[in-house]
Amino acid sequence: MTNTRQRDVLQTTIWKIANEVRGTVDGWDFKQFVLGTLFYRFISENFTSFIEAGDESIDYAHLSDDVITPEIKEDATKTKGYFIYPSQLFVNVAKEANSNPNLNTDLDAIFNAIESSANGYASEHDLKGLFDDFDTTSTRLGNTVEEKNKRLAAVIKGVESLDFGNFEDNEIDLFGDAYEFLISNYAANAGKSGGEFFTPQTVSKLIARLAMLGQSSVNKIYDPACGSGSLLLQAKKQFDEHLIEEGFFGQEINHTTYNLARMNMFLHNINYDKFDIALGDTLLQPQYGNEKPFDAIVSNPPYSVNWVGSDDPTLINDDRFAPAGVLAPRSKADFAFVLHALSYLSARGRAAIVCFPGIFYRGGAEQKIRKYLVDNNFVETVIALPPNLFYGTSIAVNILVLSKHKPDTRTQFIDASGEAFYKKETNNNVLLPQHIDRIVDIFAAKADVQYVATSVNHQAIAENDYNLSVSSYVEVEDTREVIDIVKLNSEVAQTVKRIDTLRADIDEIIVKFARCCGRKMVQPIPHSNHPFI
Repeated sequence: MTNTRQRDVLQTTIWKIANEVRGTVDGWDFKQFVLGTLFYRFISENFTSFIEAGDESIDYAHLSDDVITPEIKEDATKTKGYFIYPSQLFVNVAKEANSNPNLNTDLDAIFNAIESSANGYASEHDLKGLFDDFDTTSTRLGNTVEEKNKRLAAVIKGVESLDFGNFEDNEIDLFGDAYEFLISNYAANAGKSGGEFFTPQTVSKLIARLAMLGQSSVNKIYDPACGSGSLLLQAKKQFDEHLIEEGFFGQEINHTTYNLARMNMFLHNINYDKFDIALGDTLLQPQYGNEKPFDAIVSNPPYSVNWVGSDDPTLINDDRFAPAGVLAPRSKADFAFVLHALSYLSARGRAAIVCFPGIFYRGGAEQKIRKYLVDNNFVETVIALPPNLFYGTSIAVNILVLSKHKPDTRTQFIDASGEAFYKKETNNNVLLPQHIDRIVDIFAAKADVQYVATSVNHQAIAENDYNLSVSSYVEVEDTREVIDIVKLNSEVAQTVKRIDTLRADIDEIIVKFARCCGRKMVQPIPHSNHPFI
């Protein structure tokens, strides 16, 4: 089965599970249960593969828990970050799911056991609370134990039916695809009130490529508002053939999304010692000040959300915001995230950040921050993307690329919002691989492209009040038809002449016809019913 076919089967099965369960379970809650079950199956099979280590004589799922020695458990936990006994494996739970009267409480106990297996080990932080949103005892699944178990069993048996093929060959990608499929399909109903929008894979890929262009290795990758971790994972995919020295770092304020991000790291086979996802408010409680600087920063922070801003006078002394001399507006925290990213960026790295367009032209504090960024030569490129790329919003967002190693003082502007840069689909516009390639190529070349890209010197931006809107610098192509008025007048004259000639010909025909009919009227025609007689 091809990967495309596997994905199609995967998504069809997920929707089959949905039809069985989500009638009584809210869509967003349903997503949590499916994702949790997918994760449970993944770590079970991943752990089994680790224990068996390719030895066909070992069938871990059929071993008794009693054969597991403390030494085996400790060694496995140190390596994988957690431990799962044979009886706790997904495959063994799934066998009895339909007939187990204690399914919900058994699952709860297993999840607690997996999390607590990391206690006292380096992985404790990465496992703690991982299953919090997969509450098997929740009334969201039903009011009775029987109802809960029925729906849990439906989800478990549905996930059990998913064909991921040989674990070593393709399972990791397919688990990740299932995860991202669920996230994207429910994203339209999640988080919009907070200005949060799920980043489509294609946009994530573009951002990752921009951030890491030209780097053969990076020390570490950071997303200060990581959501479910999609941007970090795209960064991983870009570095399959490169070196990531210290792994992946991210911070997320939403507890549910924080758990999803950690799950997503595991689902994409990133071991606990290669990622660190923190829970908390990035702007007020940054967690990775001791880890900076980062060679690659990728981010899609929430658009124009409220933050304390000037209501906390101590923030102006924060080393992230102090250099700009002003704080982002209280009702629009966008530039607070930008300045945070800039502060954490290494001298050789890049930050690629999705931004709300308004921050590039509004006045006040935002204008002063733009002045700081431009005067200090941190803005490498501003890219205008097509509208309707993101689930839940039609806004045509921008990408801001920051750098501390620009070779000159020019700022590049790219208008990638036109129809040549996306494919129109039913619900959303989509960036295809060729669109991403073209944007990256234009970004790398720094050459002017008529109606698409231009580089502007510092003075021109200063004279334009530090406006960084792409439309202020890239000429818009006039797609209206150009009319040659001289040629048009000539064509009109020729048309009029032909009309006059035609009219004269018609008049002549009418006269001839009248003459002919007149002669016939005075000449009787025998044995005829001619109307003129």
